[in-house]
Amino acid sequence: MDAIMLEESVLPAPSVDPAGRPVRRTYPAEYRARVLAEYEAAAHGEKSAVLRREGIYQTLVSEWAKARDAQAVGQTYRRVRKPRSKDATAEARAVKLEAEKARLARQLAQTQAALDVMGKAHRLLELLFDSSSPSSQPGTGQNR
Repeated sequence: MDAIMLEESVLPAPSVDPAGRPVRRTYPAEYRARVLAEYEAAAHGEKSAVLRREGIYQTLVSEWAKARDAQAVGQTYRRVRKPRSKDATAEARAVKLEAEKARLARQLAQTQAALDVMGKAHRLLELLFDSSSPSSQPGTGQNR
């Protein structure tokens, strides 16, 4: 019975991802206003301390400031995200493929040159072997 208990205690626990799924943080309006006011009031060297303490980036604070300024003039602020251009990605892919084609062409030329040299060396060795074989030398025939 003890052996069974020991075996069960050695079994590994099922794997669970300890990090879990990331969740996008949301910030209430009063928090954004407070942090933005504190950030703008801080001296030049102290701004990064505010960001570190709150665990946010400067870009987020600048987005909040743009939204606040747009709201002050009665507009809504929406960050403009440029969509990835399919043409730009196609052009980048074409450039990459051209570079790979050039590399492969150089490699092919090098391989062909090496094969050509190896073929010539093989032919030379055949000629040397044929000229040094005993049956091809004069006076070594069956007259002995």
